[in-house]
Parts: sequence; C-alpha cells; structure tokens
Amino acid sequence: MKTNTKIYIVIFLISLVGGSLTSRYLFSAISISQYGIQFNMNTWAWVCVVFNILNLVSGNILYFKFLKTRKFNSMLFFATVPLTLIFGVCTYFLATINNLKSQTFTLIKSVLKISNTNYNNYYWLAVITIIYLIILFVTFSLLSNPVKKIEKATKKLSFGELKDKITIGGNKQFLEIENSLNKINDNYKKKDDFIKQTNLEYEKFVPKPLIRFLGKKNVLELEIGSQVKKTATLLFCNLRNSQVVSETLSLEENFNFINSYLNVVSPIIKKNGGFVDRYQEDGLVAVFVSAKNAVLCGIQIVKTINQKNLESKNVPSIDVGIGIHTDEMIFGVVGDETRKTPTIISNSVNVSSKLDEVNKKYGSIMVLSKNTLNELPTNFAFLYRYIGNLNIADNKDIISVFECLDVYSRQKREKLNKYHNEFENGVREYVNGKFSVAKDIFEKVYSKEKDDKVCYVYYNNCVENLGRRPLNMHE
Repeated sequence: MKTNTKIYIVIFLISLVGGSLTSRYLFSAISISQYGIQFNMNTWAWVCVVFNILNLVSGNILYFKFLKTRKFNSMLFFATVPLTLIFGVCTYFLATINNLKSQTFTLIKSVLKISNTNYNNYYWLAVITIIYLIILFVTFSLLSNPVKKIEKATKKLSFGELKDKITIGGNKQFLEIENSLNKINDNYKKKDDFIKQTNLEYEKFVPKPLIRFLGKKNVLELEIGSQVKKTATLLFCNLRNSQVVSETLSLEENFNFINSYLNVVSPIIKKNGGFVDRYQEDGLVAVFVSAKNAVLCGIQIVKTINQKNLESKNVPSIDVGIGIHTDEMIFGVVGDETRKTPTIISNSVNVSSKLDEVNKKYGSIMVLSKNTLNELPTNFAFLYRYIGNLNIADNKDIISVFECLDVYSRQKREKLNKYHNEFENGVREYVNGKFSVAKDIFEKVYSKEKDDKVCYVYYNNCVENLGRRPLNMHE
C-alpha cells in the first residue's frame, strides 16, 4: 500500500470518529421551524463541519483509489453503486413523502410545493431520474475514456504511426494494457529501425530507385520473379586507358585510382536523378527515367573527368566513353531465396555498350541513339550531329547514332557545329556507298577542323574503300 493511501485512511478514520463524536453539536445548532431553517453555530459545531468535510474528501479519494484497483467491469459496478443508492432513497421518499408527517418532511414538502392535491412529487421524481441518467452517462464516459485512447492508439499502431510513449490512464487493468501496447510499440520501433538499417546496408548494393521501379517500399519486400516493364534510358560509361594505368601502378594503387574516378561519376548520376545498376570492369551502367537527365549527366561526367585529369598530374590521364540508349526494358528480381538481385533485363544494356564501341572506333566521346534523341524535349538545346548507323543484330536491327558536341571545348564545339550539315551529308553518302563523294566532303570538313577525329576516321575509310593512301591524323 502506498504511503499517501495510508495517510488518507488515517484522515478518513479520524474525521469519521471526530464527526460522530461532535455530530450532536451540529444537530443542536440547526433548528427547523415554519419560518425555515436556522443555524446557531458554535465552536464545536464548526469543528463537526470540518470533520465532515475532511471525511467526505478523504473518503472520495479512497473510493476513487479503490476503483482504480478494480477491473473494468467491477469498476463500472462500484462506480454506480453509491449513485444508485442515492437515487433509490430519493425515489422512495418522493414516492411516499405525502405519507410522512414529521416537521422536517413538512418543511421539505413546502419548499418543493408538494401536497396531496397535486402530483409535484412525480415531477420531482422525473427530474431526479433525468439527473441520475445524465450523471450515469457522464460517469460511464469518463470511465470509458481509456477505452477510446486504446482504440486510437491501436489504430495508429497498426499503421506504424506511433513515435511517442502510449498513455492510456485509468485503473490497474488499463495500466497493464498500456504497458503491453508500449512493449508492442517498442518492438515495432526496433523492427522499423532494423528494416531502415537493413535498407541502408542493401542500398549500398541495390539502388533505392530500382526498388521503387519494382513497386516496393524496401528490399525486404522483393520477391523472386517480381518484374515491371518500363521505358527508361541507359547510360554506359567506360573509363579508357585504365590498362595503361594498371601497368604503372601497384594492384592496390590501381584499385584505388579506378575507384577515385568512379566515386566522382556516381554522385553526378545520382544528382541527375539516375542510379547505378551495375559496375563492370572499368565502367558502369546507369538508369534514368528522363532521357534529358541522362544526356546532361553524360556531359557533366565528361567535364568532371577532364577536370580530374588536370588535377591528377602524377598518373596517366583517363579518357571516358559514354553511350546512351532509350528503350523499353524489364526491371526484375533474379536469384534465389538466399540471394535476391534486382536488375535490368533488356537488350538495351548491350546496345549501350555497342554505342561505346562506336566511340572507340571513331574517336568520339559521347554518342546517343535515335531513340534517346526522340525522347528529348523539343526545347532542350544541345549540339549534336549524325555520325552513322549501328548494326545491332546481323543487319536486322539498325539504329541511327548521334555524337554529342557539348562535351568538347567551346572553340572545337563551335567549329564542329558550323560544318555539321556538310559532315552529315558526307556520312549519308558514305552509308549509301558513294565513297568518292563522301571523301571530298570529309576532306573539306577536316581541313576546317584538324581535331575532328570522327571526320578523320571517315575520310580514311573512304580512301581505303577507294584503294588510295590513307591520310595521317595531322596531315
């Protein structure tokens, strides 16, 4: 038993005994006559009043403490017992008051205007009944308030919305429910923290956007065979000259060097709304919902790599080749229950890597397919030129390829763009097998810009097809 409860019990007993011993003084101080009630209070009468007030307050406090120790059903019963007894007594006296002849009841009948000739006692009985029902309703509402809190807490808990401690209040039974709900909430938080931590760890290997592509909230929801078909843009980024670097650095130094470049590229991809689907050899494959973002990302990667080359003076420079292709592809989950791997299942990855082969063949830096060009907004301003066709599968599937000119210096970019119409005419003549006409066009364009590697390769291809001597790069 708590200390404060013991104190209230002592106060209740002392006030009960004191009130009983001094009650005669209080009754003597009250007189009832035809003129009403008169009080002739003396010191002991006031002492009796104080004892009764203390008894009433301490008794109610102990009573409510007693209710809190009961279960909900018995608490409802004991909470209504005193009120029901009072209501029963009042009902009995109102029903029989006309038969009571004492001076006290005569005064009460006079105050309430009750007589044998009217039915006011029944009106007062109706009023008391209404008051009794209202008090019952308020009592039940107050006692049931913890139930409402439980309903609200469990509803929020079912959606995982609870962050703070659950507070129910009420009797001992509700406190036990409160403790149980808080344990459930704590377990939920621990599980939620575990899921978040697991997601953070998995996101190092599985991009979060890829999980969203599959319509899932986290990695734990991934299922083998889950798949969705979407149109997206792939960016294939390949670091060149890495073989030269590997021959000049130790294994550890080479590993750190390549990673230093990839760590520069990855944030650029993320910044432009893409994600890395896979790393392969000295490059990576990134996925973009927006073709425009993919092109902007490619341009930024080239410029950033060039800047890093200027800063890395003690090692050979790294060149970058970028191929961008847009197509419909399947995002799915492969593997088994011990290892689930979200990935892209599409020929687009192969197309993107073949586009980079175009870079290697012609000396370009960044090329994109006609599909990607068609997906770009009409108001998207960037410089490009047509550089030929790419056979995807034994001449059955051919796509047009375009070179992005924005990756070059301003001076070179302006020259390439200035003569891009003539260059494209040359490419079309070459594709149609008119090598002599194409050679003359490429020779003219090359004379205007000696650093046009694509034009240089096309010119020599024309010469070789015509059986003449190839042109040296700076001839």
